[in-house]
This record gives sequence, C-alpha cells and structure tokens, in this order.
Amino acid sequence: MPDSNKVIVFKVGDEEYAISIEFVLSIEKMERITPIPHLPQYVKGIVKIRGDLVPTMDLEKILYDRSMEEKESIRMIVLQTEVMSYGILVNEAKEIIDVPSDKIKQLGLAGYHKTSYFTGVANIETRLITMIDPSLLVQSLEGIKEIQEYMKTRVQE
Repeated sequence: MPDSNKVIVFKVGDEEYAISIEFVLSIEKMERITPIPHLPQYVKGIVKIRGDLVPTMDLEKILYDRSMEEKESIRMIVLQTEVMSYGILVNEAKEIIDVPSDKIKQLGLAGYHKTSYFTGVANIETRLITMIDPSLLVQSLEGIKEIQEYMKTRVQE
C-alpha cells in the first residue's frame, strides 16, 4: 500500500467523502441532465461530456435515500471504473488532498454488504472523511446491469 493516497474530497449532505483521484476523469458544473424513464430513482439521467454519454447518479439518493437539493455548488464527478464510466452528483467538490495511509482506519461496517463500498475512514486533524471505492459502489447498485446495457446501445447508435 502506498504511504499516501491522493483523493478528491467532496460533500454529500453534511458529511465529507473521498474517492481516489485515479478513478476521477473530471469535475463538471451541473449541466442539463437528460432524464431516462424507468431507471432506478438514484439515476438522474444521462449527460454528454466531451462527446461521451455518461449516466449521472445522485449520490445523496444512494447514501441517504433523499434527493439532492438543486444549488449552485453542485458538481458532477465523472468516474471511470472497470465496470463503466459514470457521474456522481455531490453538494460540492472541496479539494484534492494527500491522505497518509496510517490515517485511514478500516471500518468495522465493511462487512455489511450494503456499505461494502466504504473502504475506510480518514482521520485527519478534526475531520473524518469516509473513503469510497467507486468500483464497489457501482457494482452494489440495484439495476446497474440494465443501465450498462442501455449505455451500450446508446454508444452503438
């Protein structure tokens, strides 16, 4: 394991979360999202980014089962995983920081299948930042196979 992990820190609700920058393609301002009917409630729709269609998910809906309020600070973090590229809507993308590996504590909740994408908590000064693995996150979502199939058909058109 490396001595430190470069992560992007963002807010969902009142809490801070982080994802390793190795998964981050870009951070975008909130654009017009094209809704797609009959997809799970956490999927807001698709967005075209640099010519690619990207499914966009409300991370607050996934984590807290409530829709994110629309405001100027909302950002979309575009992620690339082995499974697929997708965007997550967050309240604000705060900063990119180095988190020393010895500051990341493993969660006892990691064994709980509904939160397996929480890989640890970074304990930095007065902050607790929950680490998220975007590959495990997307694989844990109900209906993701259908979304992948839909995106494949859209790319082929």
